[in-house]
Amino acid sequence: MDDVHAHSGAVYLLAPGEQVLEMAVMAGLPRAFAAPWERVGLSAPVPVAKAVRERRLVWVAGEEDMARDYPRIAVVLPYPFALAALPVATERAAYGAIFVTWPGTRPSDLSDRERDHLSAACGRLALRLERAVEEGYPVRPEPDLLAPASVATVAGTLGTVEAVRMVARLPYGLCALDLHGRITFANAAAGKLLGLPVSGLLGTQLWASVPWLNDPVYEDRYRAALLSQQVTSFVALRPPADWLSFRLYPTTNGLSLRISRARAVTGAGRTELPPGEGGSRLVTISQVLNLASALTEAVGVQDVVDLVASEIAPAVGSQALVLLGTQGGRLHVLGHRGYPDPQAVERFDGMPLTAQTPETHAPNSGVPAFFESRRQLERVYPARPTTADGMAAWAYLPLVASGRPVGTCVLAYAEPHAFPADERAVLTSLSGLIAQALERARLYDTKHQLAHGLQAALLPHSLPSLPGIEAAARYLPATRGMEIGGDFYDLVPTFGQAAAVIGDVQGHNVTAAGLMGQIRTAVRAYTTVGRPPEEVMRSTNRLLIDLGTDLFASCIYLLLDPAHGRAVMARAGHPPPLLRKPDGQVRTLDLAGGPLLGIDAAATYPTTEVALAPGAVLALYTDGLIESPGVDIEDALAGLSRRLAEIGDQPLDELADSLVRHSGTERDRVDDVALLLLRARTG
Repeated sequence: MDDVHAHSGAVYLLAPGEQVLEMAVMAGLPRAFAAPWERVGLSAPVPVAKAVRERRLVWVAGEEDMARDYPRIAVVLPYPFALAALPVATERAAYGAIFVTWPGTRPSDLSDRERDHLSAACGRLALRLERAVEEGYPVRPEPDLLAPASVATVAGTLGTVEAVRMVARLPYGLCALDLHGRITFANAAAGKLLGLPVSGLLGTQLWASVPWLNDPVYEDRYRAALLSQQVTSFVALRPPADWLSFRLYPTTNGLSLRISRARAVTGAGRTELPPGEGGSRLVTISQVLNLASALTEAVGVQDVVDLVASEIAPAVGSQALVLLGTQGGRLHVLGHRGYPDPQAVERFDGMPLTAQTPETHAPNSGVPAFFESRRQLERVYPARPTTADGMAAWAYLPLVASGRPVGTCVLAYAEPHAFPADERAVLTSLSGLIAQALERARLYDTKHQLAHGLQAALLPHSLPSLPGIEAAARYLPATRGMEIGGDFYDLVPTFGQAAAVIGDVQGHNVTAAGLMGQIRTAVRAYTTVGRPPEEVMRSTNRLLIDLGTDLFASCIYLLLDPAHGRAVMARAGHPPPLLRKPDGQVRTLDLAGGPLLGIDAAATYPTTEVALAPGAVLALYTDGLIESPGVDIEDALAGLSRRLAEIGDQPLDELADSLVRHSGTERDRVDDVALLLLRARTG
């Protein structure tokens, strides 16, 4: 550090048996400044890890470089400073890495002398570590190296007594802070302005000892001063109405703090900070965390678009946005907001990724692009087609998830807009969060479409029209999980009669749905060849056992004979059907039956004959219709019976909708719901 005039640095060593760098010693600044990076994976997007991976010096010239290349660091440390990271390695092995930092006022390039000094120092350290390994000497722990506390030179020139008298006569407060932010000296004026005795300030951190300064914003200013080695300031309100100005003068061994009164500007019923004395970053870390939390709740692609439009765009001052996805080598518009004319964004849809535009450059390169004015954009992309979209500045953020480009987020501004380094860092970090949310949302939408397509393919597209029988059916997937399940129903014409079946395969996932399709096909095949109900059930049971699955299924199968006013039913562990007679009375049919399908290969399924008078309604359902948390199943069944008795004369489609709606399962379902209604016609 001394050789290259750096003011902080750290040594990392590879953890034994791990692909992890661990901070061994920090110098020049408190370790808390680098706390998020005390342990760094070799694959992490941070300079020390990159230096080891690529066995070369990594140079970050300042805020803009950090915001562009390492946005996660820039969000936490949005200050002007430069950084160099180098591997500590020999030709045979890597042992770790170092980084050193300089104030942001230094030249933007490393000189050859600085590069040589840094490389030579790392080379010497690597050789020492290599010898230590060969000779079996462990690397011992070492204390961090902070600069010694500052020593006042005034006392040496004017004398201790006169120095104290001079400081006491000053009309403003003076404090000295060490590198940890602790107060090592304060004059009487400082204590008076802060409202605490000097003895209560010494040895404490300013933001910890003064309650109204207990705000991360003020600690952030102290960090900014130390890391950038530039004078920083802020204004704070001392209750109830006194504004104080704080100005920090940093050196490599601490800070001097000047405290004075500041005038507040009051207007329109509110108190404002004095101009030029404060100001906060556009999006704070707490806002980033809040936005990250909101993005985790996004389910589908439209949710992501709505969230970016309602939360992120306003937070960064953007007036319009376009969210673009990549698919098949082209861009596709996933959603947009804020453009008066939607045609302004239609040109993005179908744009090939080979086009030379900022929209395609972002996902192709993985590097964000910021244009503060239309003139700047047209200078870089002169061939880009211009549109009258009313916007004057743009941020093009690459959306990269799992190392793969998934799209571009375009934020547009109605007026020319400067993008300072801290704002670029925040936007770049947010683009990563948006990309992850978008990737999850696209997978969810794909899964959702697949589930619904599979379910639709496995269930009847429509019910056949049968003489003497009117039918209606409803299927609702579970609202939790894959929204696909094993509930099924069918109505099959056979030899002048009709067979109906309803069943429920255990589970509501792809496996259950696949098995359901096999069972439904088997039932239809056995029905078509004319087997009686008990034999259809026995054959289906044996098939399920032969398939070797661990899943079971419940089922009711019935053969309808409307010409003779009867139905023959067989039951396998399924909830009992309901029969509404023409006079409105509802009866629960407690049918004889056998165990669930798939348990016992020798099981038998006795049948029951039920009278089916003209106008009677049979309600067949799965347990999802009557089961809900906190409700007794007997009470739920009784409620379904009452509802069927009250409205059973409705047209069958209306009746089906009413029964599903009344069951309370229309919105929140832990299980699938299937309902099959059969009414014997009167004529």
